[in-house]
Formats: sequence, structure tokens, C-alpha cells
Amino acid sequence: MHKKAEWPRRLRSQEWYGGTSRDVIYHRGWMKNQGYPHDLFDGRPVIGILNTWSDMTPCNGHLRELAEKVKAGVWEAGGFPMEVPVFSASENTFRPTAMMYRNLAALAIEETIRGQPMDGCVLLVGCDKTTPSLIMAAASVDLPSIVVTGGPMLNGYFRGDRVGSGTHLWKFSEMVKAGEMTQEEFLEAEASMSRSSGTCNTMGTASTMASMAEALGMALSGNAAIPGVDSRRKVMAQLTGRRIVQMVKDDLKPSDIMTKDAFENAIRTNAAIGGSTNAVIHLLAMAGRVGIDLSLDDWDRCGRDVPTIVNLMPSGKYLMEEFFYAGGLPVVIKRLGEAGLLHKDALTVSGETIWDEVKDVVNWNEDVILPTEKALTQSGGIVVVRGNLAPKGAVLKPSAASPHLLSHRGRAVVFEDIDDYKAKINDEALDIDETCIMVMKNCGPKGYPGMAEVGNMGLPPKVLKKGITDMVRISDARMSGTAYGTVVLHTSPEAAVGGPLAVVRNGDMIELDVPNRRLHLDISDEELAQRLAAWQPQHDLPTSGYAFLHQQHVEGADTGADLDFLKGCRGNAVGKDSH
Repeated sequence: MHKKAEWPRRLRSQEWYGGTSRDVIYHRGWMKNQGYPHDLFDGRPVIGILNTWSDMTPCNGHLRELAEKVKAGVWEAGGFPMEVPVFSASENTFRPTAMMYRNLAALAIEETIRGQPMDGCVLLVGCDKTTPSLIMAAASVDLPSIVVTGGPMLNGYFRGDRVGSGTHLWKFSEMVKAGEMTQEEFLEAEASMSRSSGTCNTMGTASTMASMAEALGMALSGNAAIPGVDSRRKVMAQLTGRRIVQMVKDDLKPSDIMTKDAFENAIRTNAAIGGSTNAVIHLLAMAGRVGIDLSLDDWDRCGRDVPTIVNLMPSGKYLMEEFFYAGGLPVVIKRLGEAGLLHKDALTVSGETIWDEVKDVVNWNEDVILPTEKALTQSGGIVVVRGNLAPKGAVLKPSAASPHLLSHRGRAVVFEDIDDYKAKINDEALDIDETCIMVMKNCGPKGYPGMAEVGNMGLPPKVLKKGITDMVRISDARMSGTAYGTVVLHTSPEAAVGGPLAVVRNGDMIELDVPNRRLHLDISDEELAQRLAAWQPQHDLPTSGYAFLHQQHVEGADTGADLDFLKGCRGNAVGKDSH
């Protein structure tokens, strides 16, 4: 259990604001041009509200309003709140992919915290990359920090049926290609997909990462599922503002909370909610920032025997609004505890253990949060497969896959990159049927670059018109958490660095054996070695800017795709005065 620091004591912000020296007057005097009274600089906790609001991050478009509630809570608790706009990596707008900029955001925000007079931080996040990037940054600096998310959108409806953001985008797109939906109907459906402020209303990556923050203990209990426009979201923001002030007084830091036990709790929670495969890459990166030894093996070990009990799209039928009304993530965490699958004494930002927070909660809808015997799948989690095609591992989400394809051998139909896929997939002459395995290369961290969410390749129209809705797909890319299908992702080493995926050829036979965690290219070891020896990189390398830095330093998906020089850099929060 964390030992609380003595209070009162001199805080970090007093290096800027405390005293009468020329340098202190320089810092403090300029702040007073905003009308702050002198006594606000008396040593009380200065709280940085790191706000990822942006007009170009629609999921976070309402965060300025929430920031005001956080400020109210900080003032109430005797702190001094300062709102700071920070890098907002939007999945909706960034090209080639927001994932390329997750590490840049983490680096920029880390230095924002380290270089300014903050004693504690509120991480105001929403869109899926903003959550891990801010947690990575806060973990590196290791000042008291707490997450509050913007919450999911309200349910979408189209002609009386629920519409899940993202999930139905993929579904309707395939229906158009299959001739089951007109383009005009697709455009009509568009208006129903995003009908309120907030993040994706499915168990996509944004909702998954909100759940991961709560399961790690980095957010107050109940934070993950409150809809973005629900008044209780504002209450959560205000309570979070109050809590961060006490966390500073107690010196309760990310390193006290983000332990190996906490990460194992998060992995099991991800299995129970049917969470996104993107959680793998983000938690690996976050663990690296606090020096926790977390690996793909931990994902397979901890998630393998956890049933998926949250009946939400893309794995199930409901949306985040119903999940909140049913009791939200605390009910899921309580179920894990009752099943002996929870480290109950893991500490949270509340100062209490995770079990103390959830032990008395009630499930109000057992069709949304299912009994174990009615689980969507009894063995949920993220499956990690290995073999000569993925020596360092690849991942698959069984709760979103077709059971009959989890053991499958098929002929490879190869796309050299995303452009090759787009050029060929709608061609009626493409030699492909539903028994084939679609393979796409050069979409990993270095290859795309940035590892875009293109792994859930749409099926060819000639297959869709047969009524087929799923095929085995393999790539080194990622997949949106809102997507579904029997999709093998994050294949490592990636093709762009000469991994075995790079030398797969049309007509090769590939075997996927999920029960035995195997992914095998059916050629001899000798032929594989010969192909790899003859391989040459195919893509152009960037020569300047962040793209160059990313290309030179990004690590593989199997370790979190962080920049290699940012791991293990925790602490050193007090900067030197240059004046």
C-alpha cells in the first residue's frame, strides 16, 4: 500500500513561483497578467489540465466544457488549476494514421509536463490515441496524474436498428459492394452514426482504452462508460478535479498505480469486455514507460481463460449507452474478482484498492453484462499466435472472429501493400474465393508508415455476393476496435524490416490454428531461408521531419511500437531555470 507523503511540504511548482528572487518574480509576475491574486502562488498544488480538445478531433470536441468542471473541482479542493492544450492525435483526421503520431504526442506532452510548473496532471482524453499518449507521457514524468475521458456517444439508430459507430460503417460498406444496400441508403445511414458528442459508442478502441485506464486504476471507478452528454460525465470531471489535489498532497504517482498486477487486471478486463486488439500495442508501450516487463506472452496467459461477458458491438449487439445503464465497467471488474481473476489489492487513483471500489456494485441488465454461462465466448481475450510466419507473434480477437475459421488452411492471395489491395480487390478477375487467406504486407510501424487500421481488409465483391461475410485475413497492420472478422494482426517482425510476411507469395498455403496458437507458412525451412536472403525492401524511406525520426527509432508491434529512446526515461520532473 502506498505511504502518503507528509503535508504540507514544498511542491515542485514552488521552483517557479515561491520566493522573491528575480527568476521567481519573472515567472510569477507574468502569470499575474491573467488576474491571479498573489496568494494563489502560496504553495498550493498547481494542477495542469492537459486538454486534447480540438475542432479536428471530433471525439474530443466537448472537452473544453469538461475542463471547466475539472477546474471547479480543483478550486474546491484548494488547488490552482491551469488548462494546457496539448497534442491531439485524432484517428478521424490524421493521415497516414494517428498511430504514427501517438509517440510524437507522448513525447511532446511529456516535455509539456516536465518543462512547466505542474504538481499534478489531469489527463483529459477521448479519441483512442489520446488516452495512451497522455498516459505514456505522465508515466515517463511520474507526477501525480489521473485520467478523465470524454465518454462515448449516444446510441445511433437507422430505420429502427442500433447503429454502432465504425462497426456499421464496415458492415454497410460491404453491403453496398454486395448489392444489398444502395449508395443513397448508405448516405442516409451516415446521419445516424454520430448523433452526439463523444467517442465511438461501440467497444472500439476509444471505449476500450477508457476501460483500460479504469482497470489500471488510473481513472476513478465508473469513468469509462458514462455517455459524453450525460450530466454524470460532468460530475465525474469535477470529482476528478477534486481528487487530483489530494493525490498531489499524498504524492500518489503513476508508478505507484501502474504495477504488473494492474496491467494483468487490465488484460483480463480487456478479455471480459471484448476489447480492441489495439489495447495490446498501447498497454505494451505504457508498461515500457514505467519499466514494467509486459509481453505478448502475458496477454495470452492472462486473457486465455477469461470469458467475454460484455454483449457489445462489434462482438455482441448492444452499445456503450446500455453498458453504462447496466452498471458499466465496475460490474465487469467485480465479476473478475469473484472468479479469482483479479489482483484485488491493486491500488487506484482513489487511494483505495480496485476491489474496495467495486465489491458492492450491481448488474442491472444481464443481457448486456452476461452471466458467465452465457458468455459470448468462454475463452476471450487476445490470442497470440506464433510460427514461421510470425516468429515474434501476431494477435487475433476471437470474440469478433468466425468460429469455423479459427482452424483453417488456405491459399494465400497476396497484396504487397494497401495500394496494391485497393487496386485489385474489386477486380472480378482476381483469383480468390472464400477458402483463400488474404495477406497484406508493408503496413506495420515502419512500413505504412505508422501501422494504420487497414488490417480488416474488405472482402472482394465476388465473394460478398455469395453471402460470405468473413475470410481469414493476415497482415502487419492494425484493425479498428470497431471492426470484426477473423483477422490476424500485428504480425511481427513486419514485412518492411524483412519479416517472413515479406516473402509470402500468391498460392502459398497458410495454416491458422488458433487453439494451438500457430500461424504457419507451408514451405520448407530451407525455402523460407532462401526467400528471406533474397528479399529487398520495396518502400521509400523518409528523409526528414518526424517521419524520419519515426522510421529510424520505432520498435516493433510486439513490444508496443514506441520510440526506442523513450523507454525507461521515468522521473526527472524538475527542470532547470534558464533565466
